[in-house]
Amino acid sequence: MKKRLFLAFLTLLLLLIACQETPTVRPTATPAADADEVTAVPTETATPAPTSTPSPTATPDPFTVGTNGFPWWNDLVFYEIFVRSFYDSDGDGIGDLNGVIEKLDYLNDGDPTTTDDLGVTGIWLMPITVSPSYHGYDVTDYFNVDPEYGTNEDFLRLMEEAHARGIRVIVDLVMNHTSTEHPWFIESQNPDSEYRDWYIWSDENPGYRGPDGQVVWHSSASGYYYGVFWSGMPDLNYENPNVTFAMFDAARFWLDEMGVDGFRLDAIKHMIEEGEGQQNTPSTHAWLQEFHTFYKAVNPEALTVGEAWTGTQQVVDYTGDEVDIAFQFFLAEDILNSANSGLSSIYADTLQEVYDSFPANQYATFITNHDQNRIMSQLTEEEGKARVAAAILLTNPGVPFIYYGEEIGQTGTKPDEDIRRPMQWDSNSPNVGFTEGTPWRPAADDFPVRSVERQTDDPDSLLSLYRDLIHLRNEHEALRIGDWTLVESGSARLLTFLRQTENETVLVIINVNRNAVQADDYSLALGLDGVSTAVSLYGLQPTGDPTSSSYVPFDEIPPQSVHIIQLVP
Repeated sequence: MKKRLFLAFLTLLLLLIACQETPTVRPTATPAADADEVTAVPTETATPAPTSTPSPTATPDPFTVGTNGFPWWNDLVFYEIFVRSFYDSDGDGIGDLNGVIEKLDYLNDGDPTTTDDLGVTGIWLMPITVSPSYHGYDVTDYFNVDPEYGTNEDFLRLMEEAHARGIRVIVDLVMNHTSTEHPWFIESQNPDSEYRDWYIWSDENPGYRGPDGQVVWHSSASGYYYGVFWSGMPDLNYENPNVTFAMFDAARFWLDEMGVDGFRLDAIKHMIEEGEGQQNTPSTHAWLQEFHTFYKAVNPEALTVGEAWTGTQQVVDYTGDEVDIAFQFFLAEDILNSANSGLSSIYADTLQEVYDSFPANQYATFITNHDQNRIMSQLTEEEGKARVAAAILLTNPGVPFIYYGEEIGQTGTKPDEDIRRPMQWDSNSPNVGFTEGTPWRPAADDFPVRSVERQTDDPDSLLSLYRDLIHLRNEHEALRIGDWTLVESGSARLLTFLRQTENETVLVIINVNRNAVQADDYSLALGLDGVSTAVSLYGLQPTGDPTSSSYVPFDEIPPQSVHIIQLVP
């Protein structure tokens, strides 16, 4: 109870700081053994009052107000970028922020009338702050861009260029742990240091293991420290209010001074341990509620998407007043399972549970991400299966996230470096159009046949499918925010459902199987009033009467294909 009251007091204090108009002093810079080791942090920052909510009579800003009253993120399709591997602008073999800027037109050129860009409207950047590792999830400085990627000024230019194209940008915020090379941790190894309890130390090895059976207590010259992921990532101690203050300030810096639209929050279920209870603890939920209050005061429009790799009902507990949305890992698994098996019910049953559990559309969907073997490798490099997975992702409810290279069927299996290889822009050389130098990691073996260059002008390519479906989602509100209703078809091969708003009704038919479905094998009872005409938005041109209790729009539905039909009066 005392801890909860203190957190409430701390949050109130930070809210007052966030809302005042006079400059405020950031927490004292972390001491280090040598002056050269001190993390560079500006000492003064000016924090404006939170953005006010538009009045009912104000003209809505399409960049901040979502369709039909939904949050703005429900209108977006996000694209996850590992900056190191996306595009290298200076020839050193490492991708950088200027490289991302150069490729923004590939993602979205800002002109809604063109269709040769991918059409994504959001970007998630994996960690870009200073870190000793290639991946960046062990941070040594929360306030500066890693020099390998550029500068804070480069990031500000990226934000300007992205916003000019209507693209929102969120960044990874890694709050659970730091690097062992962070000045905080270096100082904490001294038992007499004021930073000792910024981390979780024990004189003796407590002996218990982590939630997955892993070693979590790591030895050092001054005792044992806790790190749930590995010895190079010691967990921060949020029982210490100074840690909370420092991390809140890092969030405020990126929202206020760097202009980000929000955060992807790493490993949220591990934030605060309660003895051997190391995930999904009440203390974690309480802390995240305070963090939510704080960042919404800094920017009421900011988005947080949480990573909580756990069951649906536990994920629900994190959303709303802790994070805005969270990734649906089990749903992602069943997209792959349906695509691999050719059976629609695997995905449909899981989606029904998710759909019934969350407020409308308030969860994040994806197929694979930077921690998993790439989708094309999991689908045995069968493009038909990849097309099914893409169709499911981009026509169903939630906020979809695409992992870079997924749209061209890039392959990759662990170790992690091999699922994060350079983006394959062309097939002309092992440099794959990624760099003028030597790539930090060799391209995947499939680069001669899978690249943007190979697919961009082919209307039947996987890239064209992604482009077509993303643009279609952007153009049709039913596909972005519509209610979802499963339609029984009588065929285990078909995933058939309605997406509906007050203004639009869309029928989606996906054959997830490698075999065609004949007219005799399915029929649809839509049960819709006021519908008389079926208009093709994508795929085959429908025939028949959509008001019929046994509607059969196609004589044959080709294998692994998607068909989107608008139903109108």
